Amino acid sequence: MLLLSAAVPAGAHELRPAYLELREGDVGRFAVSWKTPMRGDRRLALSPEFSGPMEASSPVVTRSARGAALQTWSVRAVEPLRGQTLRVAGLEATMTDALVRIEFADGSQWTRRLTPREPTAVIPERTSQAAVARVYFGLGVEHILLGLDHLLFVLALLLVTRGGPKLIGAVTAFTAAHSLTLGVATLGFVHVPAQPVEAVIAASIVLVAAEIVRSRQGHNGLTARAPWVVAFAFGLLHGFGFAGALRELGLPEGQVPAALLFFNLGVEAGQLAFLAAVLVVAAAVRRLAGAPPRWMELVPPYAIGILATFWVIQRVAAF
Repeated sequence: MLLLSAAVPAGAHELRPAYLELREGDVGRFAVSWKTPMRGDRRLALSPEFSGPMEASSPVVTRSARGAALQTWSVRAVEPLRGQTLRVAGLEATMTDALVRIEFADGSQWTRRLTPREPTAVIPERTSQAAVARVYFGLGVEHILLGLDHLLFVLALLLVTRGGPKLIGAVTAFTAAHSLTLGVATLGFVHVPAQPVEAVIAASIVLVAAEIVRSRQGHNGLTARAPWVVAFAFGLLHGFGFAGALRELGLPEGQVPAALLFFNLGVEAGQLAFLAAVLVVAAAVRRLAGAPPRWMELVPPYAIGILATFWVIQRVAAF
């Protein structure tokens, strides 16, 4: 299964999500910011459309922003925006999502995630803070479950600890560490370049895979003796990776702490769901097939290590 996974892209989408933000100044007048992912030097053919008439009150200004086209302009809503239907035209023909945030003059906000299956949404008459929690919790779950490198690290921790109290300690340390760096990086206290972080994340998986092989051969290193130490150290790096993904998704201004909290909770929920699924499958296999031969125990760490080594080479070459 791991070898087959190597043939598919590790990300959930073909590109980073689009991000639409409208901020109301005077009543009915909005400053619009529209970030569209780029494929090479071309941006995706996506455009936001409202069911009611909108009048542009300034020209569209376009600039590049880290693999995306950022367009800004101003509009006047001829009819109240609340109750209108918003559609991202062209979204249904892609594999990317669009995050939408509208800030009204009265201080209320509306946040929604549009997908290829649901490219439209009705802007509600009343907005709820729960919308931010729901959107960013779902994004956190999706990011961890479709982030193959993070999942392989968690799987490697499971293999090296063989479950039990050591696994609980390792996962707790990993959670504490990546929550810490996710917070400080997202809030802007620390900035680490994304490319070296991604390369070292892959290297962390190689290290733990090698430690699993050594432990199966009777040579217990630090990872086998004190997995929580290694989990905490590399969890700091994984947190920077999560922070990079969260910045790419876009953060709702004025609600950054809530978005950060629920994104992190989503990551934890996805991580626990993955571990639970692996443990259930492993228990079912043991019950049906009995104990595997000793040589089979080396297949998972070697598969993990080979795939992670490929990522190291690929990511270093991209510097």
